[in-house]
Amino acid sequence: MSKELLAILEQIERDKGIKCEKLMETIEQALTVAAKKIGRIINPEAEVKVEIDIKTGKIRTFIGKEEISSDRLGRIAAQTARQVIIQKIREAEKEVVYNDFKDKVGSLVSGSVYRIEKKGVVLDLLGKTEAFIPRGELSPLDRFRLGERVKAYCLEVREDRKPQVIASRRTTAFVKKLFELEVPEIYDGIVEIRSISRDAGDRTKIAVYSKDDKVDCVGACVGIKGTRVKNIVEELRGEKIDIVRYSEDLASFIKAALLPAQIARININKDKTRALVVVNSDQLSLAIGRYGQNVRLASRLCGIELDVRSEEQLKEDRQKLAKLKGVGKGIINVLISSGYDSLKNIATAEEKDLALLKGIGKKKARAIIEAAREALRKEEENR
Repeated sequence: MSKELLAILEQIERDKGIKCEKLMETIEQALTVAAKKIGRIINPEAEVKVEIDIKTGKIRTFIGKEEISSDRLGRIAAQTARQVIIQKIREAEKEVVYNDFKDKVGSLVSGSVYRIEKKGVVLDLLGKTEAFIPRGELSPLDRFRLGERVKAYCLEVREDRKPQVIASRRTTAFVKKLFELEVPEIYDGIVEIRSISRDAGDRTKIAVYSKDDKVDCVGACVGIKGTRVKNIVEELRGEKIDIVRYSEDLASFIKAALLPAQIARININKDKTRALVVVNSDQLSLAIGRYGQNVRLASRLCGIELDVRSEEQLKEDRQKLAKLKGVGKGIINVLISSGYDSLKNIATAEEKDLALLKGIGKKKARAIIEAAREALRKEEENR
């Protein structure tokens, strides 16, 4: 029995990752509970003690100073011991799994598709536990087959009846971790990811920067013949990825973020919260992108609101501003350079903000805002 016990415990240690010493303690506790049932009959006052030799697996039970044979423990006591052992092993297994995975929050997990439900997808993580990807955390492009190997980003680990990993394939952090996995220069810290913006299932823009002048950050991410970025695109089920070269110069960064559109000029306001981007007419649709996606992702990537206009649109806006009462050429230039380059932007401006601009006080600011609102009302009426 002793050799059998050790063999069983060693097997559990290999399969479940629970230390043999911990299992021994669990069995001692279980057998002590069982022995106390007998102890109440033999000697209610005596101390009950169970010892297991960790080297031989031999079990010795004492009630007071008297050693009790396993036969005397009886069937009921043995069943009690068995139930307690099973419960303790389950608790220990749960603790081991939880401790293993709680440190994986914020990193990638990989598993095979075990179950596909309406609420999401369940992954089997090497038989240790499950990862659940809620429907809202899946990319619109995600289509899985049972048994397929899938990567996901670990959001949290819940310690429920059974430890469960909650994962995501929709978050921008998932894309970041995929780049860290595929690009050694990022993992080593030579190339940095400065920002990411993503429309999951459609397009991602990622800004990268190299600390080493000898290492091309964009080339490192693309890889030889595009192999590195290709692996990431495959994991994302065909989602497009734009790799943008980060620059400390905000105007240069904006130009890179809006590629492939060619930019004529950029006016950034003093607070660097908004920029007017001027392009030629043939570049307007390219800069804005389908449903405004290109400029929207570029805005998020650069951390600044981008207003893309063509030269013709800008000229038309200047003409509208010039019709406002009390707004001359000098005021128009001040307004445009400060980001107030359309009737809408002026009409929705804060009076105190406009009053701080050169040549505009509180009284004039109020008049300009009211004039812009009136002009917009007339435009609406004429439509």
